[in-house]
Amino acid sequence: MDSVLHSIRNPFPEKEFAHLLYLKCWTDTVQWHFEDMIRVPDIDPATGMQLKRQIDKSNQKRTDLVELIDDWFVDYFKEATPLPNAGLNTESPAWVIDRLSILALKIYHMSEEAHRTDVTSTEMEFQKNRLEILVEQQSDLSTSFDQLMEAIGRGEKRMKVYRQMKLYNNPATNPAIYNKED
Repeated sequence: MDSVLHSIRNPFPEKEFAHLLYLKCWTDTVQWHFEDMIRVPDIDPATGMQLKRQIDKSNQKRTDLVELIDDWFVDYFKEATPLPNAGLNTESPAWVIDRLSILALKIYHMSEEAHRTDVTSTEMEFQKNRLEILVEQQSDLSTSFDQLMEAIGRGEKRMKVYRQMKLYNNPATNPAIYNKED
């Protein structure tokens, strides 16, 4: 397995939107590998707990990056005036990007599974069918994202961002931490 435990080599300048997207996709990739690693059936409990902590940090970083990407979109669409009847979307643009990033990882890994030579042809065909579904989902979600961007730009949809406000990662809002007996 490739190691994901090295520093990020983001090729894009910090001020560019591509820099945020690269960080987001890298974070998702690292978390994907952490999630694979923690599922090893005979994992040492101490190693498992260490991985759980890394997953928690990665998930918080992922959420923080989604919010930074949404901030970018808010700024990008600051000149777009919502029409009086402009509706909301079920999720913000950055959460759609989050889903697209995860779908790209699923497609990559499902493609590996669909082309394994150490499985039966029935299993290979099953995974190829699943891969086709994922590719279709990616196409549909990409089209929906483009339509959302256009609708926001025309004022037919309005940007509204809700912060995740995760309670469990904050010692001040997690009762298991702040009620801990010393």
